[in-house]
Amino acid sequence: MTASEPAHARVAPAVAVAAVAAPVPATAGSGPAAAGRDRSADQVGPPGTLLSAVELRKRFGETTALDGASMHVDAGEIVALMGPSGSGKSTLLHCLAGIVRPDAGEIHYGGHRLSGMSEAGRSALRRGEFGFVFQFGQLVPELTCAENVALPLRLSGVRRRAAQARAVAALARLGVDDVARKRPGEVSGGQSQRVAVARALATEPRVIFADEPTGALDSLNGEQVMRLLTQAARETSAAVVLVTHDARVAAYSDREVVVRDGRTRTGPA
Repeated sequence: MTASEPAHARVAPAVAVAAVAAPVPATAGSGPAAAGRDRSADQVGPPGTLLSAVELRKRFGETTALDGASMHVDAGEIVALMGPSGSGKSTLLHCLAGIVRPDAGEIHYGGHRLSGMSEAGRSALRRGEFGFVFQFGQLVPELTCAENVALPLRLSGVRRRAAQARAVAALARLGVDDVARKRPGEVSGGQSQRVAVARALATEPRVIFADEPTGALDSLNGEQVMRLLTQAARETSAAVVLVTHDARVAAYSDREVVVRDGRTRTGPA
């Protein structure tokens, strides 16, 4: 995320973490299968499509962030959103994840119309079926690494002991179980980002959204984080939507979608 992008887009990662962590009351019509259901289009995109966006448009004041962006993600697929700074790729990711509402266009997830859901419904979806990894991890500094990984599980109603066990197992998968009792400020940048990946995987999400996940790391740690992230995603059949401007990071994807001036196309940048 860069200074050339809209101010709303720059703060969205922090908003996303808050939204995922916010408790959601269990009210009628707040889940994916309720008001967001679009019975006229159970599937938008080719067969196997899990997540799709059609003609998304979004403005922040006088700035056009998205100008008719469309794309789809298949179940278990890793898709890289490529493009220059300020092209709209992070805004597109935030719309796909239900963090930001587009001004126009449709987003469909698993047969449900995401853009028609209530905020409570989208928040519940982010907690239960989406995982998030951001450039700077966005870990809670007061919690240990294991507690950070267990946080989305606890918010979903998993008992403390079970959540802690699953958190340590997720940390072990990423090779950082040795930092389970340390706080984020006591570990390296590479370790912190692997903890963030473990947190994203802890709830066994169907889609992982990764916004510049290696942007704050050196090349060695960046390669390690990407290798572990994509390996873990494939082992759990999770789809990944990855924002990057680094061709080495994009090489881990199955397919690239180029975002330029708020529009999308498939192929190399």
